[in-house]
Amino acid sequence: EWYSFNAQLLRGHNYKLDERQRTILTLEHANSWKYGDLFTFVDVTFPDGPGTTYYGEFSPRFSLSKISGQDFSCGIIQDVLISTMIEKPEHQGPRYLYGGAIDLNLPGFTFFNTNLFVRDNTQLEGNTWQVTLAWRRPFKLGNLDFVTEGFLDTWGAEGSDDASSLLTAPRLLIDVGHIAGLDKDKLWFGVEYSYWHNKFNIDGVTESVPQLQIKANF
Repeated sequence: EWYSFNAQLLRGHNYKLDERQRTILTLEHANSWKYGDLFTFVDVTFPDGPGTTYYGEFSPRFSLSKISGQDFSCGIIQDVLISTMIEKPEHQGPRYLYGGAIDLNLPGFTFFNTNLFVRDNTQLEGNTWQVTLAWRRPFKLGNLDFVTEGFLDTWGAEGSDDASSLLTAPRLLIDVGHIAGLDKDKLWFGVEYSYWHNKFNIDGVTESVPQLQIKANF
């Protein structure tokens, strides 16, 4: 089984809604365990002004291969899982997501996960759907180590005033720690691009923000 923990610091401009310039601290943990895996993180946002906020997600998944002892891999399919998630913004009720996942074994990728959820925002009536993709692919250019990683979430409208939404945040990082003489995969620097169509499910509010990022693995 494996375990990882990292801290990320991002700085961006031109955010929509509230302060346009912000610094974001992300604490992220992932691990594999006897019956599946777990991914969780907390974002703490420091705007250039008052109003520090937080947002967190907790996402345990349960591997059918591990639970049953049977091999569910087939072709590029690495595993089939039961997927769950809790989202918790500050000053709002939780959002519960549950469904299934297929992890893909793609050449060059550390992982490529696909998740399909039923999404239930406790602040709104009814429920909707959500698709979540997450990936990581390291590569080299000469003697330099790079990684491209990120996620994409898209979900439907929930409630009479909502619009469907899409949020993606791919990033490109270089292993600056290794260049400086540290161990590999300890300190990364690069750019994350955050694109959010219909931010907070508000029709017509689209955010497009490049962010500088420093990422430290512990």
